Amino acid sequence: MPGELRAAGALRALPLGAPAQMTASPLQDAAAATAAAIPAAVDVAVIGAGVIGLMIAWRLAQRGLGVVVFDRAGAGTGASLAATGMLAAAAEHEPGAHDLLALALESQRQWPAFRAALEAQAGHAIDYREGGTLVVALGRDEVERLRFRFDLHRRCGLATRWLSGAEVRSIEPALRPSVAGGLFCAGDHQVDPRLTIAALRAAVQAAGGHLIEHCAVTGVDLVAGSIAGVVTTAGRCRAKTVVLAAGAWTPDVLPAGLTVPVRPLKGQSLAVRATADTGTLSHIVWTEQIHMAPKGDGRLIVGATVEERGFDDAITAGGLYALLEGARRAFPAIEEMAVEAVWTGLRPSSIDDAPILGATGVAGLAIATGHHRNGYLLAPATALAIEALIADDEMPVIARPFGLDRFGASSRSPRLRGEGRGEGQPQAQCGRGPSPGLSPQAGKDEGLSVRNGLTA
Repeated sequence: MPGELRAAGALRALPLGAPAQMTASPLQDAAAATAAAIPAAVDVAVIGAGVIGLMIAWRLAQRGLGVVVFDRAGAGTGASLAATGMLAAAAEHEPGAHDLLALALESQRQWPAFRAALEAQAGHAIDYREGGTLVVALGRDEVERLRFRFDLHRRCGLATRWLSGAEVRSIEPALRPSVAGGLFCAGDHQVDPRLTIAALRAAVQAAGGHLIEHCAVTGVDLVAGSIAGVVTTAGRCRAKTVVLAAGAWTPDVLPAGLTVPVRPLKGQSLAVRATADTGTLSHIVWTEQIHMAPKGDGRLIVGATVEERGFDDAITAGGLYALLEGARRAFPAIEEMAVEAVWTGLRPSSIDDAPILGATGVAGLAIATGHHRNGYLLAPATALAIEALIADDEMPVIARPFGLDRFGASSRSPRLRGEGRGEGQPQAQCGRGPSPGLSPQAGKDEGLSVRNGLTA
């Protein structure tokens, strides 16, 4: 039954003649410890301990709110630890995605301040790297498509720099000599997902928040149609507000009558180990097939396939071949590198590939999901938006185009506890000046855009 923990092996067989007795299994012990750790009541319960849920919880705990985060597995194990950690407002931009570009650039601007505060609270670095991103054409047939992207960037006011093949090689000499051209975006940075999740995990707890792992939320408590808390496999927790940040698993915990169009989008990735003999890359490098991201510990991440496979998390020969062949095409030295790890992740993707943020039409229930391939990039802007919604009952203007109401869902308001004032949704357009943002600097930064067939 929902909410009931079924522990295997609760009775231990005893030798013949010994008196029968009940003994607690390790699973029962763990369940009891989890139940004891759940606070009776909090201001905010966050469902999902990925980069989005943890960033929101950390911000709210810093505001002095009582916060608990629940995760069905371990922190980051849904999609966040499977990601590359790119902060690529430019490389991820798509034609027509004007509002998303404005949000992404604003979030990218927020990252340095978030990084400083996060590292200070957690006590360790997150390998924030500012080398920029190279998007390269490996043959003449790819140059025309890259030129189209370059023209799009200029129309959007983005400071993309066109590079000849020789200029690309001067920046990354280990790339194949046949590189025909490239784009450079100095503003697209990266973090290490493993270090970032560890830092957020520590920061939430240092700020006074609770983190309950391996404890699935099976539903929300409703009283007279309003949020009263959450129901978990280890007990209940009262909460005035619930933030649903469960990624691809969002539909599993929705109250009856509420629909959120989020699905899992499978991605396979791998890591190789660079050595002094092989060398490595200095920048994130994108091709039409793959991207490669060097990390501070010597790993080179190659990602990632895009597969509509539901919750299938199998690692396939075809997926790994596509990654390795795509990487070898651009960076021959990868052939000599040891494969350190392979993995899959399930990106939470909405039907328009943009995040879903804000109120839901259920009083006290907010949502932050559907970040597709941009969870790390959009985490600061998302956290600031949900913080404002909960603390001030009003979403920032720049975040309002991403409400659930754009799908014709039940929420028609940017507010969490009321109907709002009926303001129109802002429509940012490339080349038409700055968009209203979360900070006075909104609309001033610049970046780059490209879409790969195999990306993360």
